[in-house]
Amino acid sequence: MIIDSLILSLIQILQIIINLYMWIIIISALISWVNPDPYNPIVQILYKLSAPAYNIMRKFPTRIGNIDLAPLIIILALQFLSILISNLARQFL
Repeated sequence: MIIDSLILSLIQILQIIINLYMWIIIISALISWVNPDPYNPIVQILYKLSAPAYNIMRKFPTRIGNIDLAPLIIILALQFLSILISNLARQFL
């Protein structure tokens, strides 16, 4: 009983982290459209947090013309991961 509650709590925390990271990707993609000040600490934090996901996506062709689809692909992957975790938790608990 306690183990089940602990596992559910950890899964919920993991889903919160996935959602936060998804918002970081969205905000960094939106900020890239307006040419932000690179010395702004918020911009630096957003870029540093989103860089690992973008570095993984840079290995694959994600551009169609001038449009970079990397943020969309990252968001879809994060949504898939969140749904997968939720379904696995329901199945085992």
